[in-house]
Amino acid sequence: MSNDKIIIYQLLPRLYGNRNTTRKENGSIADNGCGKFNDLTTSVLKSIQQKGVSHIWFTGVIRHATNTDYTAHGIPANHPAIVKGNAGSPYAITDYYDVDPDLAEDVDNRMAEFEALVSRARKARLGVIIDFVPNHVARQYASLCKPKGVKDLGADDNRDHGFNPQNNFYYCPGCSFEPYLDLYAGTAEPYHEEPAKATGNDHFDNKPGQNDWYETVKLNYGVDYYAGGVGYFNPVPDTWFKMRDILLFWASKGIQGVRCDMAEMVPVEFWRWAIAEVRRQYPDYLFIGEVYNPALYRQYVEAGFTYLYDKVGMYDTLRDITAGGSATRITSAWQSTDDIADHMLYFLENHDEQRIASQFFAGDAFKAVPAFVVSTLFRSCPYMHYFAQEYGEKGMDKEGFSGCDGRTTIFDYWSVDTMCRADEGKLTDDEKALADIYSRIMNFARTDKTVSGQSYDLMYANPHSASFNPDRQYAFLRRSGRQLLVVVVNFDSLDRNIKLNIPEHAFEYLNLPDGKDIEGEDILTGASVAVRLSSQEPLSIIVPKNGAAILKFNKA
Repeated sequence: MSNDKIIIYQLLPRLYGNRNTTRKENGSIADNGCGKFNDLTTSVLKSIQQKGVSHIWFTGVIRHATNTDYTAHGIPANHPAIVKGNAGSPYAITDYYDVDPDLAEDVDNRMAEFEALVSRARKARLGVIIDFVPNHVARQYASLCKPKGVKDLGADDNRDHGFNPQNNFYYCPGCSFEPYLDLYAGTAEPYHEEPAKATGNDHFDNKPGQNDWYETVKLNYGVDYYAGGVGYFNPVPDTWFKMRDILLFWASKGIQGVRCDMAEMVPVEFWRWAIAEVRRQYPDYLFIGEVYNPALYRQYVEAGFTYLYDKVGMYDTLRDITAGGSATRITSAWQSTDDIADHMLYFLENHDEQRIASQFFAGDAFKAVPAFVVSTLFRSCPYMHYFAQEYGEKGMDKEGFSGCDGRTTIFDYWSVDTMCRADEGKLTDDEKALADIYSRIMNFARTDKTVSGQSYDLMYANPHSASFNPDRQYAFLRRSGRQLLVVVVNFDSLDRNIKLNIPEHAFEYLNLPDGKDIEGEDILTGASVAVRLSSQEPLSIIVPKNGAAILKFNKA
């Protein structure tokens, strides 16, 4: 029986199904190939679900700027000066009502192919999540597929005003777009934009720099940034209505929710209004917010977000510990969001972050197993997993625009080495072992009732000693009914024989029998274990290097 814990598997269809191993740097779609919606067959989706996954996040679905020519299909070409990489950024949207033609076998039938993918996913018992990119669009945004009667973004803007509450964009009147970059980019005619629009990362003049989101323009939700951020929300800004209608359009496709890119750059007042509007028709719709400022978490939860990234809290903490920092910091990381714990979302990789196995992070995927156990088992909140993380993908390719940065590119046409070898049955023994660990723990997290029960952090009762190092070990309990989970993770590079104190308060708080002999099993090894559960005697537990002991007792 599922305990309803959500486990999200993020993948880019462009990369996930691509088995072309040419991997030419800066290659075109003809050189390097591209994954398709149709590559995600029923059997592929079932195999993802069997990893312990409840929801799948398809990244890069909505049509975005690209250097690939689809003019034969009536899709306008994008000027290469304002496209990042040949494939383009999935976050530079060119039509909110369309899907990426790269992902279709039949470009003219691309929406039907996406709808069929959603249907297959639902049959595989997977909820579908896609990106909603509310803060910015591509500089050449123009919707071909908008419903009849819908006006395009910017169509009615007064471009003589830098800010107008009813404009969809911000402008630099009298100024043309003059970024740092070559506006010709190898073409006969330069890219021209006048008046220049404000750039997506809140850059409000006409000269964005190399590190700005120069390929995007900022959407106007009624906030006058030129006057210090004053909000004009009555009457409701035009952008609010347009973006609500886009949310409802995608909800009508049968998806279960949206991951909202850079949600904190859009005013919380909009979210409070729009989420309520969507949930009138779709009461259980998921809104997952990319919010990095902890001071804003509670505002966005109050506005209706189901879950928020816990990036600067738990992710940054676990990354630091994996790289050698102190495990004692986990306690303060979870305590800082204890009042909104069920609304946080834990992860160790995604498209923005460096791969665990890269030389920029841990250099060895096994070093993050303890962090993975904490991320999945300590709290009842969702865990998000990035495709190929389970195989220890290194992300050390030099793909093109992305460069060798420890990330799997989102800008280039490419294929992922471990995914290709997994299909061919050519994974190494270590890669298979890692995949087995991920699958075992995610399935356990999904199905075991203890993972939805009470949590108890044991660190305060286990100070530094010869048999416990709080800098390299972390321990906690989970309790549901008569079932008990004892978890000890070991960030050390050596096996450790741990003596674990369970304080009297834990017995009282969790209603545990004190002084009782109980039997259970180690979830990772399947080995039987027998212990005396006592506040007076420590438990003796052997925990492998870069690993965990996950002890489950059914009659505690």
